Amino acid sequence: MNYSDLKNSKSSDDTFSTAHFIKEIGRGVKGARSLSCSDANQLFKAIIDGRVSDLELGAILLSMRIKGESVAEIAGFLQAAESSFELLNAPQSGCLPVVIPSYNGARRTANLTPLLAMLLAREGVPVLVHGVLDDAGRVTSAEIFRELNILPATSHRDAELQLQRGLPGMMPIEILAPRLSELLALRKILGLRNSTHTLVKILQPFTQPALRLTSYTHPEYAAMLSEYFGGVADPLRGDVFLMRGTEGETVANTKKVQQIDWFHAGIKTTLVEPQTGTDQLLSIPIDAAGTAQWISQVLAGVEPVPENIAEQVRHCLMVAKIKQVNFGD
Repeated sequence: MNYSDLKNSKSSDDTFSTAHFIKEIGRGVKGARSLSCSDANQLFKAIIDGRVSDLELGAILLSMRIKGESVAEIAGFLQAAESSFELLNAPQSGCLPVVIPSYNGARRTANLTPLLAMLLAREGVPVLVHGVLDDAGRVTSAEIFRELNILPATSHRDAELQLQRGLPGMMPIEILAPRLSELLALRKILGLRNSTHTLVKILQPFTQPALRLTSYTHPEYAAMLSEYFGGVADPLRGDVFLMRGTEGETVANTKKVQQIDWFHAGIKTTLVEPQTGTDQLLSIPIDAAGTAQWISQVLAGVEPVPENIAEQVRHCLMVAKIKQVNFGD
């Protein structure tokens, strides 16, 4: 079912008027005003439920694209987004589960998100990768996982079983959060990303606290997300690592050292300082089969783990294995 089908299944009594919201957010860059967290939650919930007309939805998405999301709006949107799907149960491993969004893939360099996930899983950490199955012109994590014989989960239970077997769970957004997937798909109609693309990258899909690896591409999102994770986000939902993405992916770049900020209980700590220059000029095949083969060699010890990724793994293990105790107190 796509968004239009969902909307058409609602009765006329279920429709949600958005004119007063559009009036606030649709006045352009200088005249627009941000919504409160409560209003943002109410609006996005109506969108997810299919109670907003196509015309109004287009106006809302484009208005938000021009204005940019505020911290309060992201908070309200995320509350509605996470209430729209069934949360997962991580296995009792003594570690915080690690959540890795993968919605960009790679086209210029090898996508090493699957390597990061498998290195963490090998250390006993439950790892969930969620994202898109394919993206024209890019190599997605799902395509590489397939080459490594890790198939996409077909249900929430299937993903939980993958985690229980010590494998990274690879969960398509269509399975994890179908209604959010429908909103992501509107990019093909509008030609632009919308707020949902930001939301899926900061989802916390577990019932228990987790460590989320999150990334940004544009500097203004670094400031907005830092403010959100540093003051608005629920600390009981777990910790967050925030970094500039590697072609949008939340894996350390092998060619340069990105800053990684850790948010715990609203306090930001910079774990990795950015550095100029290069780490390792590696020659890794970019296609899914070639990248998977190289990852297999790394896991077998034939090729070394790139140092920047090894450092990212060490920080993830430090938080996942130590902070579980603190959240349990």
